[in-house]
Amino acid sequence: MTTTRLPARAAVHSLADPGSFSELPSPAGQSPPDGPLAWSGYDDSRARATARTGEGESVVTGTARFGGAEATVVSFEFGFLGGSLGERTGDRLEAAYAHARAHRLPLVSLIATGGSRMQEGMLALTQLQRVARQCVLTRAAGLPQLAVLRDPTTGGGWATLGAGADVVLALPGAQVGFAGSRVRPADADPAAYTAEGQFAAGHVDAVVDPEELPGTLADWLRVLAAPRTGGPVAPPAALADVPPPATGWDAVLRSRHPDRPHAGAYLDAYFALRLPLSGDRAGGRDPGMLCGFGLREGRAVAYAAQCGTATRPAGYRTAARVVRLADRLGIPVLTLVDTPGAANDAAAERAGAGPAIADAFAALAAATVPVTTLLIGEGGSGGALALAAPGNTWVTPDSYFSVIAPELAAAILKRPPQAAPATADQLRVRPQDLVDLGVARGVVRPAGEAGEAGEAGGS
Repeated sequence: MTTTRLPARAAVHSLADPGSFSELPSPAGQSPPDGPLAWSGYDDSRARATARTGEGESVVTGTARFGGAEATVVSFEFGFLGGSLGERTGDRLEAAYAHARAHRLPLVSLIATGGSRMQEGMLALTQLQRVARQCVLTRAAGLPQLAVLRDPTTGGGWATLGAGADVVLALPGAQVGFAGSRVRPADADPAAYTAEGQFAAGHVDAVVDPEELPGTLADWLRVLAAPRTGGPVAPPAALADVPPPATGWDAVLRSRHPDRPHAGAYLDAYFALRLPLSGDRAGGRDPGMLCGFGLREGRAVAYAAQCGTATRPAGYRTAARVVRLADRLGIPVLTLVDTPGAANDAAAERAGAGPAIADAFAALAAATVPVTTLLIGEGGSGGALALAAPGNTWVTPDSYFSVIAPELAAAILKRPPQAAPATADQLRVRPQDLVDLGVARGVVRPAGEAGEAGEAGGS
């Protein structure tokens, strides 16, 4: 069974807790005969749509519980004039957003729309401005917005409720794109207009199978409704039980060992539940940056974690996006630093490596929620520092942090390659050196050891 083409109410009932949906009253509003343009036959078209679907408009709004968490819900009825947006649709959407803000509820949109309603002309198109305004007001109120992209999600519905949501989930095979199927260039790649194509391009967080969607949506609402911590979260415990490195070069080699623990293992050990956010919303994804939200001891925590690869511009932009979202929602942040440095190939420069790194620095600098950082491997220059919390960075015993890789430092200083180990010592890159220098607060220990997150000093 697929939920992509279900009627509006059936789509809600397929995802919400049984019997929990309660419809909101429709706002009072009258349209002139055949609408604002006096489009001949428009009233007849609306009447046929009502007879066919049982609905008076292209959206149904109400409240429902998903896994016990209450939310305001908007569900599109594609059978009503293609789920198109008109003035009365805008009335219902505006009222739903206002209800969400008044009752401090997240807003869930189940979208299936072909765009703006031609029979109402420009007045239909201006409904997008109304929806955008409501999105902004709801964002400013610190309330999350989640979208489920059904088939099709095109036009203004995608460019406002869909792409403007904080969390964007899509159903497999759903048509997703600003341009509908009848207005695209004849030679357009059809894959670009699918849920999978939008995910690959960094515009969708996850493509979720229909049978998994109820649980995924409930998990997201559970995480976003979880209690917030008053202070910074504790750094994860070290996953490697190793002594402090004797030399700087030992620290470098240890951090580069292929068998040392990486970000995925740290996140799995730290969170009881974690949900990914993917993509920078600007056309890119970086598999080497894991971002999302999770539950830690019953509390919500956002995370951005480097995976040991050179970080691409899309990775920095995705991390910045998550930090800003967490800040708006009042959720503390955990970052895991592990990269030899920022990607420095020509493609990275064309994609805006410098601006993307600057954006990550700015997001952390502006955050009002507490940020905790753990260095778990390589800390390569500014590409690593961009994810490090000033004043609250911790390190594992199998990590190092350096202004530049020792080999590159030796080359810049016109030293032979064999001078890299001695240069590493001069740079003071060991975990205990970082604590002595005041760059890190302490060296974390494995779980259960005394001084698990205590300060380490000396060499």
